[in-house]
Amino acid sequence: MKYFIYVLLTLAIALMIYNGTLIDFSNPLQGDSKTAVIGVLAPLCVVVLLIILLLSRTIQQKVRKAK
Repeated sequence: MKYFIYVLLTLAIALMIYNGTLIDFSNPLQGDSKTAVIGVLAPLCVVVLLIILLLSRTIQQKVRKAK
């Protein structure tokens, strides 16, 4: 499960980088740039959620070892 999470993190970061190259910074909320901005924000949410999942799994393992 841990490696699957790392693979998902890598894919999300790759999507963020790819969509970041498609943004027209002079007008980021028009046309295809708006889609690219959404394409950057969605993987960013995924990265945050996966990091929270990794941290919670680490805390859970430490709590189990302490008992």
